[in-house]
Amino acid sequence: MPNMLTYGRVVAVPLVAACLFVQVIYESGLWLRWVALTIFIIAAITDYFDGYLARALSQQSAIGRMLDPIADKLLVGVVLLMLAADGTILGWSLWAAVVILSREILVSGLREFLAELQVSVPVTQLAKWKTALQLVAVGFLIAGPAGDQVIPFVTQVGIGLLWVAALLTLYTGFDYFRAGVGHLIDEDER
Repeated sequence: MPNMLTYGRVVAVPLVAACLFVQVIYESGLWLRWVALTIFIIAAITDYFDGYLARALSQQSAIGRMLDPIADKLLVGVVLLMLAADGTILGWSLWAAVVILSREILVSGLREFLAELQVSVPVTQLAKWKTALQLVAVGFLIAGPAGDQVIPFVTQVGIGLLWVAALLTLYTGFDYFRAGVGHLIDEDER
């Protein structure tokens, strides 16, 4: 069951992207933003429940530990790209998205290298909060112009949260790098 939730999150990625793409390309109205947001929220909620159920049911697996962070990065990364493409994220705010995407790639590379050395870099509680904040920020931005029609400043709140998430992303990225750099130096000295 936990892995099925993670697989569902991976499947949600192209669905959310397609909704945002069709909404912009075919100018089909803002209702597709709500569809994208609904799919995204369901996917984001599974991020909590897949881990919780895996621990509660003693169903932790290697594939689940590998796929869970990948699913998170795909969900956030692809949606950030789509939001940049449709102009929801633009100007200086693109740098917040660049920071988030860059950190995720760098940490993934570091983890991959350390895995070759059989060194595990566990996910910190702060990194979990970082992911949660990224998901909330992206949710606001998916609602974007559709949300602004219901409650003013939804997009601006999303941009503000994106910057906070970017700062937290930088901090946790540095934290992971600092934890892994000792192993990198040890490997060079061998």
